Amino acid sequence: MSAIDLVSYEDALASYDPVMGLEVHVELGTKTKMFCGCSTELGAEPNSQTCPTCLGLPGSLPVVNAVGVESAIRIGLALNCSIAEWCRFARKNYFYPDMPKNFQTSQYDEPIAFDGYLDVQLEDGEVFRVEIERAHMEEDTGKSTHVGGATGRIHGAEYSLLDYNRAGIPLIEIVTKPIEGAGVRAPEVAKAYVAELRELIRALDVSEARMDKGQMRCDVNLSLRPNGTEKFGTRSETKNVNSLRSVERAARFEIQRHATVLTDGGTIVQETRHFHEDNGTTTSGRIKDNAEDYRYFPEPDLVPIAPAREWVEEIRASLPELPRVRRARLQAEWGLSDQDMQAVLNAGAVAPILETVAAGAPADQARKWWLGELARRANEAGTDLAEQPITPVQVARVCALVAEGKLNDKLARQVIEGVLAGEGDPDEVVAQRGLAVVSDDSALGAAVDQAIADNPDVAAKIRDGKVQAVGALVGAVMKATRGQADAARVKDLILERLAV
Repeated sequence: MSAIDLVSYEDALASYDPVMGLEVHVELGTKTKMFCGCSTELGAEPNSQTCPTCLGLPGSLPVVNAVGVESAIRIGLALNCSIAEWCRFARKNYFYPDMPKNFQTSQYDEPIAFDGYLDVQLEDGEVFRVEIERAHMEEDTGKSTHVGGATGRIHGAEYSLLDYNRAGIPLIEIVTKPIEGAGVRAPEVAKAYVAELRELIRALDVSEARMDKGQMRCDVNLSLRPNGTEKFGTRSETKNVNSLRSVERAARFEIQRHATVLTDGGTIVQETRHFHEDNGTTTSGRIKDNAEDYRYFPEPDLVPIAPAREWVEEIRASLPELPRVRRARLQAEWGLSDQDMQAVLNAGAVAPILETVAAGAPADQARKWWLGELARRANEAGTDLAEQPITPVQVARVCALVAEGKLNDKLARQVIEGVLAGEGDPDEVVAQRGLAVVSDDSALGAAVDQAIADNPDVAAKIRDGKVQAVGALVGAVMKATRGQADAARVKDLILERLAV
């Protein structure tokens, strides 16, 4: 179904009420896998970080990663969840080529954390509470690479390659309760929730939560019901959406798709779907199994987990300042109005600004570049601000070069352009492009004299005391030097030449 065939978003919401459920998988940043001692380091040769346990070979026995359990409790507490006094693992049985054991060790009816909530702030400042059903521990699958097709998916591929290095990496799956009442803002709520959750995970230091690297993935469940009714409609599940922008786009497209099918008298099929970044659409994956089809049963090789209450309270006491509290503190420290702070939040710039300040930049300069040039480029590229190919350390260096008088704002923008293009760190871009500010009097003198000679009327006005006219001559020099002249020094030289 193409976007052209869809009813408009406004028409869809005029007749139907969206209900969402968001399932977010977070890869934990542990050194070893969830049930064995294999490394979790990225970038290793395919299938080099495996063992009989994570491959599910006969006779191998799993052992629970204690850091993984502690991370799960930290996440649960930060999400205002209750922590189970007793829980256990289960086997989720299904066949998939990248599942080496043909079952996934997960948690079913007894998760480690349950009944929580997360308050998220929308772009206009409204706060929306998303209730959490559960957060449970499980393991990741391997990775399939489909070779030879046009789309990178299995359909049309010549063959597939399997890498089991990722199989067994600790995952926390965070599942919301049905999200009702968002109405027309449902896609915005979905994006804001995942953004807030990502900030929370990073603040807890349990994962980098890089969506572009698959460390955090969102499944968007969506159904529609006629306005004024209570019974949920049939849902679709868009799998493994991997950016904040895509979460919003996937929810919006599915609202329009469901509405189109229902308006035409059709029936929604309960299925998984794939999201396509290039055009913002989804396509059918497979008919969605019910929980009974997974034949869950308690994992016989792992003992139940019973976190001591004293340990849980120790973890609670060690939680860092959480994002919403930190934002309120930063707003006060930075002296920002509610509107200005909302602009920082809407751009997803809190973390990049903080890291840039930590790298030595003044807070106002860090905000200036992340909310200005970098936000503009992120919008043009259709990517999240934090996923721009420039680091806070590099932005801090740009700020330092400006402060030292080696760059002006125009040149700094060119340096940022070079860094984003992969030309190296800021100093390397300055050297390669020859972008340093020219402040040497001998180098500027000829350009100043030429500007005066080319603009005798302006020079006469300045000699007559109309000093404000000097801007025209400064502009001429800046143009002649391709913006590399030190504007302040140019102004002084002009006034000296004209004896003002």
